[in-house]
Amino acid sequence: MKKIFSTLCMALCAVAMMAQEPVITFVKTEHDFGKINEADGRVSVVFEFKNEGMAPLVLSNVRASCGCTTPTWTKEPVEPGQTGSITVTYNPNGRPGRFQKTVTITSNASEATKKVYIKGEVIPKQAKPVNKYTVAVGDLSMKGKTLDLGKIKKGEGTQGELEYANMTKEDHAVALLTNGADAYLISQVTLEAVKPNEVGKFIFAIDSKKTKMYGPVEAYAYVQVDGKKEISDTYKLTIKADIVEDFSQLTLEQKQQAPMIELQTEQNAGKVAAGKTMKFAFPIKNVGVNPLEIRRIYSTDKQLTIKSPKAIKSGKKGAVSLDINAKELQPGAYTREVVIITNDYQTPIKHVKISFVVE
Repeated sequence: MKKIFSTLCMALCAVAMMAQEPVITFVKTEHDFGKINEADGRVSVVFEFKNEGMAPLVLSNVRASCGCTTPTWTKEPVEPGQTGSITVTYNPNGRPGRFQKTVTITSNASEATKKVYIKGEVIPKQAKPVNKYTVAVGDLSMKGKTLDLGKIKKGEGTQGELEYANMTKEDHAVALLTNGADAYLISQVTLEAVKPNEVGKFIFAIDSKKTKMYGPVEAYAYVQVDGKKEISDTYKLTIKADIVEDFSQLTLEQKQQAPMIELQTEQNAGKVAAGKTMKFAFPIKNVGVNPLEIRRIYSTDKQLTIKSPKAIKSGKKGAVSLDINAKELQPGAYTREVVIITNDYQTPIKHVKISFVVE
């Protein structure tokens, strides 16, 4: 009997002690911001609470689950029957997409730990044209003025684009001027009247069927703004591509009958007098069956002038003739490169080093 009385007494004492504790209750414990714009900056919500206990309520700590969420709260004791608040602020900068964050409240209430939640979705801010288009082309701005279309199989075509933006406060008319000699270059302007902060595109296509060229090619176009036909580097756009022969459809018989180039890839041209021009030649042999066709032969060095046969029959030799111009070269040793493109499917491109000494 004594044990029952003692247990009942302890329970009643505990209830009495709990009745003397503060009790925290929230109007709501979750808030959905919905869709918010990153560009609009921080957003906040207030969580109100009430002390429904019999003793002053003190919030000892309020902690967010990450640094992007900042809580501020009532620091003074909240008397029984009174209310307080916790303001939760979320910073969306650099955090596009959905989010859900937790704020943990620690107090002297009967339930020492409580949690509130925020969630929403951040709509990323749009990058302003000025952040991307940094190359001035008259009154227009671009990301760059060079478009590399990469490799194009002979007989095929491909296209790419260069964007332009109007960063001024006025409308502008936009057009392109292309070189008639570059008939293989096709161009298009998507926005011929561009308003402030609008973005348009220059679309370029290279049709390899319209040129006899193989290997690296460059074509040029000039941007015209408001009808001004200025042919200068400021308005110049460069379109590059590498036109290659497609050997993928060759049959076994065609491969067996194919031409095959044979040559020394390092050639010593000897000595050339300073200020003079020297002639030099080196042989090419076709050790295959069908005629070896020289698709293109070139050098990027202006000191070399090159001539070669257009085709070499089976088992025959041809000669590549060079004029080496030393008029602008100082005495010393030099190396230049000659590139030969042929219809040899195994090695369609040969690089030949030409060494010489200027005395």
